[in-house]
Amino acid sequence: MAAIPSNAPADCPGTVSEQAGKASACQGCPNQAICASGIAKAPDPAIQEIKEKMASVKHKILVLSGKGGVGKSTFSAHLAHGIASDETKQVALLDVDICGPSIPKIVGLEGEQVHQSGSGWSPVYVEENLGVMSIGFLLSSPDDAVIWRGPKKNGLIKQFLRDVDWGELDYLIVDTPPGTSDEHLSVVQYLSATHVDGAVIITTPQEVSLQDVRKEINFCRKVKLPIIGVVENMSGFVCPKCQHESQIFPPTTGGAMKMCNDLNIPFLGKVPLDPRIGKSCDEGKSFLTEVPDSPATLALKDIFHRIQQYCATQDSHIEKNA
Repeated sequence: MAAIPSNAPADCPGTVSEQAGKASACQGCPNQAICASGIAKAPDPAIQEIKEKMASVKHKILVLSGKGGVGKSTFSAHLAHGIASDETKQVALLDVDICGPSIPKIVGLEGEQVHQSGSGWSPVYVEENLGVMSIGFLLSSPDDAVIWRGPKKNGLIKQFLRDVDWGELDYLIVDTPPGTSDEHLSVVQYLSATHVDGAVIITTPQEVSLQDVRKEINFCRKVKLPIIGVVENMSGFVCPKCQHESQIFPPTTGGAMKMCNDLNIPFLGKVPLDPRIGKSCDEGKSFLTEVPDSPATLALKDIFHRIQQYCATQDSHIEKNA
């Protein structure tokens, strides 16, 4: 994974590249000598520091999507709510969508600020057993634009993983931005020395979304990130009054289930579209408790149970190999 210094030229090959310090773009760069010497290829010391910090976190789950607008942050927030409904579980939700942090709004923490203690940044809490961290807590206004290049984003993600006082956690859920860019590479790189349970990938039924999800699956395979499974969100609309189901986003190529069968990827389930989910998110409330009898709530709870079952099998594998 190419690490690029913040003061590097536009075509920097990265400090770990064989061309580091030797490429034409390196001419005149203040980092040329150190890159050419090979010193810059040494592992980032933060990786070991993060390993020590994450030793108290049992399960780490990344939530990914190939395309924006498929409900990834909504799913992440409700996965955290769903697991935290068991008061014996300590859960944290980390928002690494640096340019579009929507988690504070979804969980009802908009306007909150991060506090610092002797042990690092303190998460902002929704409940006693559900903490949240997001760049949204560091902005003066929810409308502020974050206009950062990759290295600055990477630095903040490093701080989130290393400098936040997460404490003892059963689950750390990481909400990522759409695609396969700097933020994803940074999270995978910094967590490389720890055990990551895997990724949950969110899609909608239509081919234009599935096409990008295939890229996400290839990304996971290339960086050796296990795939817990795929969730098909907005899978039909169930009328709250008559219970009739309509296909808002027709699965023209068979939907996520067929894709998972073709690629030998676990399929976690379908979540029907319910306009009350959007309303709950706008109000910063959990849809699971606001509309407990909704078909979408029942589908989400079933998917959450499958994810927790997967994590439990990871525990048994680790104990067996210990």
